[in-house]
Amino acid sequence: MNIKIRRFTYNDADIVSEIIRRNFLEVNIKDYSVDEMEKMAQMYSNKKVLELSAKSHFYVACTDDNVVGCGSIACFQGKKDESILLTIFVLPELQGKGIGTLIVKTLENDEYFLKSKRTELWASITACDFYRNLGYDYINGIRELNEEGCYKLEKFNSEI
Repeated sequence: MNIKIRRFTYNDADIVSEIIRRNFLEVNIKDYSVDEMEKMAQMYSNKKVLELSAKSHFYVACTDDNVVGCGSIACFQGKKDESILLTIFVLPELQGKGIGTLIVKTLENDEYFLKSKRTELWASITACDFYRNLGYDYINGIRELNEEGCYKLEKFNSEI
């Protein structure tokens, strides 16, 4: 499968919204309640995706001209030496094929990551092991869900 990563454009908002919604309703629903996942799916409209893209460096993964995944990185809480990974999703039927890893590696080559001493992410129960396999670990070694039902993970940049 030939995957290319490129920056998000305005025209990607609808398909990215759909990919995110499908993940909540088809994948994460295995670890969370139907009500929670329906609420999350409703939140991620194309308008929400456009708002996120304006505040981050947002990327999409494509096969040919079809968007099949997404991910973004931003400064964390206004700190110039910390970043946060956000909205990393792959079409459910294409998960496990290396696309998510490629998206994370792209984000880790973004200037926000490269300037950061530390990068944080909030991992769903569903995706926690995926991120741990990519070198992210529980903050302060504490494995507990936050108020959003996610694990807080971090990775330190050894080059800074």
